[in-house]
Amino acid sequence: MGRLSGEEARRIAVRAQLLDARRELSVAEVVDELTLVQVDPTAAIAPSVDLVLWSRLGEEYEHSDLTFALETERSLAEHSSYVRPMDDMGLVLATAPRELHPTALEWLAANAGFRADVLARLEAEGPLTAAGIPDTCQVPWTSSGWNDDKSVNRLLEMLTRVGDVAIAGRRERLRLYDLAERVYPSDLDVPAYDVARAELDRRRFGSLGIARSSSKAGGEELGSGGLGEAVTVDGVDGEWRVDPDALAALGEPVEGRAALLSPYDRLVYDRARALDLFGFEYVLEMYKPAAKRRWGYFALPILYADRLVGKLDAKADRKAGVLRVFAVHDDVAWPAETGDAVEAEIDALAAWLGLEVTRA
Repeated sequence: MGRLSGEEARRIAVRAQLLDARRELSVAEVVDELTLVQVDPTAAIAPSVDLVLWSRLGEEYEHSDLTFALETERSLAEHSSYVRPMDDMGLVLATAPRELHPTALEWLAANAGFRADVLARLEAEGPLTAAGIPDTCQVPWTSSGWNDDKSVNRLLEMLTRVGDVAIAGRRERLRLYDLAERVYPSDLDVPAYDVARAELDRRRFGSLGIARSSSKAGGEELGSGGLGEAVTVDGVDGEWRVDPDALAALGEPVEGRAALLSPYDRLVYDRARALDLFGFEYVLEMYKPAAKRRWGYFALPILYADRLVGKLDAKADRKAGVLRVFAVHDDVAWPAETGDAVEAEIDALAAWLGLEVTRA
């Protein structure tokens, strides 16, 4: 079994997630390397998908670049809660139906007429938002309360998962749905489940570089799937798996930089991995009462070189034209070089948003 220093393990993770100094890729190339970017509507600073892409591409990135890749070029696709490469959609469609909960499948079967109505409506009038589709369900969707009276939304999500429907774009923030055959390429290859699952696992692991054999966050598998080479990491208990390509590239120089990350960024999304490899404790506190927050409503993890060094508590006040910085929490004592780089990145974030920085 091989052995890595903590610095080597962190460098592998940072480089795999395109958070070193390289910034020559396009939006589609970044998503292809990362394999997916999570979509979340919270926009205290900017939507998560935009923060992830800006942190890799810098000031040249504009949301319209993502829209073009999704709706015009069709090099990317939005599916469920993720933006993915269109080339991976065959793999996704081969695996996603198997991952639906049995209760969801039972509800879908009980609403065969509803399903037929929605598909007929999309064929005749699509693309449509959920609000443009009548609710003709035979059995209403019920839950703990969050999704009650949202049968159309739930059906569209399930039909997207099983491959009948696809997200064709957005009207402002609302998804537009259409028949999958009008969105996905006609020659999209949907392989057998085992083949697709193995390839998705391989791609996910490559985008992480280093991982435990199995680890989950938000119900998503973030482990190695048994792939890679077994290693130990100095100062960290247990076995890790490393992507062989990342291991082979360890001797290549890596230039670090400062980066402000979305809480949904895959460098930090596996909180246990972030704590083990980076000594970085993080909890998304938007669901906590304000008085119980340590770092802020939507605090951005701060990366410098191969270290996660703190959190930025800020909010974009677009009406006032300012990025309000409430606090910069340093987890460790920063040398001047780190502080200067972090301040420059905060200024760059504000400039990208078209705002001025103001400090509380």
